[in-house]
This record gives sequence, structure tokens and C-alpha cells, in this order.
Amino acid sequence: MTITNPVIDCILSRSAAKYYDPAASLSDDQIRELVRIGTTAPTSFHLQNWRFIAVRTPEAKARLRPIAWNQPAITDAAVTFIIVGQLADSSVIPARLAPLVEAGIMPAKMVPEWEIPARDLYMDYPQRRRDEAIRTGTFGAAAMIYAARSLGLGSTPMIGFDAEAVHRAFGLGKEEVPVMLLSIGTERPGNWPQKPRRPVADVLDLV
Repeated sequence: MTITNPVIDCILSRSAAKYYDPAASLSDDQIRELVRIGTTAPTSFHLQNWRFIAVRTPEAKARLRPIAWNQPAITDAAVTFIIVGQLADSSVIPARLAPLVEAGIMPAKMVPEWEIPARDLYMDYPQRRRDEAIRTGTFGAAAMIYAARSLGLGSTPMIGFDAEAVHRAFGLGKEEVPVMLLSIGTERPGNWPQKPRRPVADVLDLV
């Protein structure tokens, strides 16, 4: 059985772009909209523990490219986002949930029922806190990748960069992790179509 609709077509037609039109740009409003869409992705306990640094000016691109393996997409694409995950911190949960309470989505008495288990899950476990930062950033980046594709834009997720140098050069906090770089922009000819994937039978167990 083959399922198809515009969302699935968008997902199935996406591929990582190598070549961008360096003359094309995105407005700040377009960049904000991509991030708004990214922030609708799921996060544990509604932590929303992410930040997005939009590297879009020539100066900022020139600062990023040498510490990101000199990858051409950083200067050729309209924008490269530094996807930042923040270490999971249960103390922010009441503030994160306050808009849900105010909107009548969640009763106020339920807030401790989220905060307490999150504290038990994360706060004494540094690796779990870091793992959640990476998961959160990855979910947000994935949403932006498919949003970009739906808008006719290419994207390139990249992990080839000096994390400590990015941390210093772009002022990340001690509780922040640079998860990946994500270039987005108008493609130029020469990019490959989506590469064939392993058969479902090789990766799926039905139990």
C-alpha cells in the first residue's frame, strides 16, 4: 500500500542540498516563520529547550565558515541556523506551562505533576540532560527542513563544525549545546534527488 498526500510528497522529495544560489536571500520575516514552525515540534514536558541563531549576514557567515569545515553552504545559502539545545532543566517547567494554564488547556494543579517527574528524570543525570538537548534541537531542525522543502527551498543539516569554537564565536551559554548547523536557501542546479533508502524489511520488526 502506498500512501500519498502533499505532506508525504514533500517528505519523500526532500534531499540534502549541496548547491545554493548565493544571490538569493530570505527576509527576516521568512526566517522568523521557519523558526516559528520549528518550535511547534515536540519537546519533553513542554520544556522548549532550544534556541536558533540565524547566521545570515556576510560578516557572520565569514565568522562561521572557517570553524565549520569551510563548507560552501554556509556562505552560499541564504541562512545557516545554529540549532542550539539547552540542557533539560525542570525548574523552567512552571513558566513554560503557564500559557497552557492561562489558555485553559491545562489545569494549574497539573503543573507539579509534570515538574516533579521531570526533576526526577533529569536533574541528577547530566547525560540525560544533554541527550534531551540534542533530541529537542533535532526535532526542531527536522520540522524546519520539511517546512523549507514545502516552500521550495533547499536545506543542508551539518555536524561538521568545531563545537567549542562555535560556542565561543556565537556566545552560547554554559547550559547550551550546538546540536547541528542547518543551511536553508534557494537551490541552484546540480543537486541530487533523494538517495535510495534501505528496504523497510531490513529495518522494521513487527512484534
